[in-house]
Amino acid sequence: MADRSLRGMRLGTQSLQSEEGVEFSPRKKSVYRTADGNTFEVIFSAEAEVPEVWESPKNGMEGVLLSSDGTPVETSQVETKIPRSHWDMLLERRTRAELEELLQERLDYLRARKGQTKIGA
Repeated sequence: MADRSLRGMRLGTQSLQSEEGVEFSPRKKSVYRTADGNTFEVIFSAEAEVPEVWESPKNGMEGVLLSSDGTPVETSQVETKIPRSHWDMLLERRTRAELEELLQERLDYLRARKGQTKIGA
C-alpha cells in the first residue's frame, strides 16, 4: 500500500508546497566591508536592528557596516560598566577596619566553639 501512495513521486527533488499566496516579511539588505576590501551582503528583517559589525561568510573576517554611499558607518561608543566583585561591593558598605573587627569577632567565636580559647579572653 505504501508503494502505491508514493508512485510517481521523486522523493527529495520536488516540494509539494508552492509560494502561491505567501507574503514575505519586509527585508532590507545591509552591505559590509572587511579589512582586506571584500564586500558582502546580509539580509535582515526591516524591523531588525542592524549590527555594525558582521563576520564574513567567506573568509571569517569581521566586516564593518557601510552606509548607502559606501562609507563605513560610525560606531557609537557605548560606555560599559566595569564589573564589580563581591569584595568591591563589600567595601562600599563597610570600612576595612570594620571588616577586620568583624573577622576577629568571628574567629574568636569559632575558636571558642572548638574549645581552644574562651570568648572575651
